[in-house]
Amino acid sequence: MMEDGRPSNAQAIAEAVRDRMFAEDAASRGLGMQVEAVGPGFSKLSMMVRPDMLNGFKTCHGGFIATFADSAFAFACNSHNEVTVASGVVVDFLAPAYEGDLLLAECREVALTGRTGVYDITVTNQHGKTVVVMRGRSHTMKGKSVVDL
Repeated sequence: MMEDGRPSNAQAIAEAVRDRMFAEDAASRGLGMQVEAVGPGFSKLSMMVRPDMLNGFKTCHGGFIATFADSAFAFACNSHNEVTVASGVVVDFLAPAYEGDLLLAECREVALTGRTGVYDITVTNQHGKTVVVMRGRSHTMKGKSVVDL
């Protein structure tokens, strides 16, 4: 931290962005997500599959898992403190998740060029089995900060 209390490095900036975003993110909090780690271009979130997330086959509804992956994407792509939104995603469902499963979503920045970013998100269960892979494309709104530093 700098003497005036502002973050002095990329990690501290990512953490300040996480704190601000999570405080305002009713959707992620409402689904019980926790932000386990953040860094520049990186995030790791956890979420427990609850009974109210199950579909008619008693597996976690894919929309909840995609939302979970999207939240990890949001924390990673905004970690540079420029307001960044999704411009597209591709989601591949590889295995079911069940009530009581602890899901982990890990997002990594693959490329960041100009206003466009590419991110890979992997969702695994507590046994390390891959449930979903997602690739996200982001668009940065230049000149708009998430937090004032």
